[in-house]
Amino acid sequence: MAELYRIHEMPDLLDPILVVALDGWIDAGYAAANAVGTMLEGAGYVTVASYDTDVLLDHRSRRPTMHLDDGVATGLTWPTIELRAAVDQHGGEALFLVGAEPDHLWRAFSASVIDLALQYSVTDIIGLGAYPAAVPHTRPVRVVGTATVAEAAHRIGTVAGRIDVPAGVHAAIEESATESGLTSVSLWAQVPHYAAAMPYQDASLALVQALGTHAGLSFPTGTLAEDARSTRRRLDELVGDNDEHQAMVAQLERQYDTAEDIRGPLPTGDDLAAELEQFLRDQE
Repeated sequence: MAELYRIHEMPDLLDPILVVALDGWIDAGYAAANAVGTMLEGAGYVTVASYDTDVLLDHRSRRPTMHLDDGVATGLTWPTIELRAAVDQHGGEALFLVGAEPDHLWRAFSASVIDLALQYSVTDIIGLGAYPAAVPHTRPVRVVGTATVAEAAHRIGTVAGRIDVPAGVHAAIEESATESGLTSVSLWAQVPHYAAAMPYQDASLALVQALGTHAGLSFPTGTLAEDARSTRRRLDELVGDNDEHQAMVAQLERQYDTAEDIRGPLPTGDDLAAELEQFLRDQE
């Protein structure tokens, strides 16, 4: 599958973890994007390979950015898909697949990702994402798991029941990984319904910490904790101006506090969440 990507560097890595976080995948509150961006910024990285986005992307849906300086076009910034290598604070090694989710050739792209993973003796693949949930911003962020093997998912904690949802390209990568004998899991941060459209740094921080817990990787968290406190204060102020919204958050807190097992079904609170989501949009 080498025609889809170009090798830039071949760093000497010892059994790295492959972390997948592609834009366009389910990422409420930009949790995964900000988590990976913070880790790579703090640790530094080298670009191992870059993919041919002319083949993989529809540039009408993912248009490049044109830069203008006093009316003069100074260049274009094109969307990218890259495999990057980084080392954590204790010498742990990881590969990060970042950039735009492909529009085309998902099967070929997934096979090429596994091809690169096997070249570097990757044994574990971890996807990062986030989804809107009926949870309050006043409680710690829960991270739940999905996996191709039940034991791996249950080690993290799952949401019970059968769910059919549109898949991201990481699901295709997981399927290719299973066929090649690799273990693949996904870590999902639960983001409050009403904060899903804004950067929610609490979820980003939770994903970095979960990566440390389940993969033994310790990457810098930058300003995520400070930014999370600022976001919580902003949400507190917005919610505090309306009695109904205060009651909604209190209800979500009760649901959160009484959910003893993450694998059990949780009430959705969709109607109340939709009301507050609209309220926050009006504030902006």
